[in-house]
Amino acid sequence: MGAARALAANGAELIRKCRAGDGAAWEEIVHSYSRRIYNLAYRFTSRADTAEDLTQEVFIRVYKSLDQYDAKQGDLQNWLMRLARNLIIDDYRKRQRTPHDNQADDLADHTYHLHTSSRSVQQEMERHELGAQVQAGIDKLSPDLRTCVILRDIEELSYQEIVDLLKIPEGTVKSRINRGRIELARILRRMKVLALSEA
Repeated sequence: MGAARALAANGAELIRKCRAGDGAAWEEIVHSYSRRIYNLAYRFTSRADTAEDLTQEVFIRVYKSLDQYDAKQGDLQNWLMRLARNLIIDDYRKRQRTPHDNQADDLADHTYHLHTSSRSVQQEMERHELGAQVQAGIDKLSPDLRTCVILRDIEELSYQEIVDLLKIPEGTVKSRINRGRIELARILRRMKVLALSEA
């Protein structure tokens, strides 16, 4: 509990400094959350350039909304990610209504922000390839299933958080997540990804 309180206090302090015009505090916020926001945007768009644009839009909205942040309502991370999810999901819904013919798959350009650790180059390449294949499978899900699966299994939101975000009943959320997982497993088996990752 002490660590959570310290993290919340740090977030409130960063926001206070940003409101006072401290550029270093703003840079710390951007540096701390840009990768997570980018990854969320990429999961919905499957395009590196669009994910980068959405990440920038999120930070523009955050900057314009600094005065609305209230530490009593939750910590900085939750507030910031809620803004990010709302903007990214709104964009996703807009694109579903007006799909582009030219949605070339730029998975090769996406680096997934892999961290080099003790893994070999071969293991990193295999992980990148598996991630690209799973993303391709997620892309094949219907928009409703895709949204719920990403929010639950990748963003790790609770059912209630998804209900609040999407404004749909909990039963619908659970049904879409279940159907989405089953459909994704079927797609990955067809792509021979699931059998490889289980081996």
